[in-house]
Amino acid sequence: MGTRSKREGFTLIELMIVVAIVGILAVLAAYGVRKYVANAKSVEARNSLGRMANGVVIGYEHENMNSGVLAVSSSTGFTRTLCASASATVPASATTVKGQKYQSTLGDWNTDAAGNSGFSCLHFTIDEPQYYLYGYGVSGTSNIGDSFTAFANGDLNGDGVLSTFSLTGQIGNGYVVNLAPNMVAINPDE
Repeated sequence: MGTRSKREGFTLIELMIVVAIVGILAVLAAYGVRKYVANAKSVEARNSLGRMANGVVIGYEHENMNSGVLAVSSSTGFTRTLCASASATVPASATTVKGQKYQSTLGDWNTDAAGNSGFSCLHFTIDEPQYYLYGYGVSGTSNIGDSFTAFANGDLNGDGVLSTFSLTGQIGNGYVVNLAPNMVAINPDE
């Protein structure tokens, strides 16, 4: 008597389990990719605020004389001042970056060039299309305790909820600019 080989296939339950597992993995992968993309976009804000903070420190440490002309055999003290606040954000409104990029111009960043304040004083510009609105403000100018805040607002997914990143610093004892140890991030994935 010859043996027959019995062909077996997958049962319906086994197929349903495989489909369920693949579905769960697809959902997890989609969530992970969305989170990765949002995090990659937020790197723009983190790097830009770091560059702005460096501009604040460099601008503050730049020596300015108290007098325009120094007479022979005389001396003058030097002053340190924080770059004054920017008069406008770039772009002007967060709706401009709602779920999209904004291409700024050099003129956007040089609004305060005549008074050497704001982004011009910080020597800060962004040449590439940007996901975030940027601003810079100062409380005081050169006394111990005076501070600055650089911030970025964005709406990466266009849902109207802003993600906000901010970095602050303050003039401390010894007239040194001390930066906050952490960048504040509110709704970073929005």
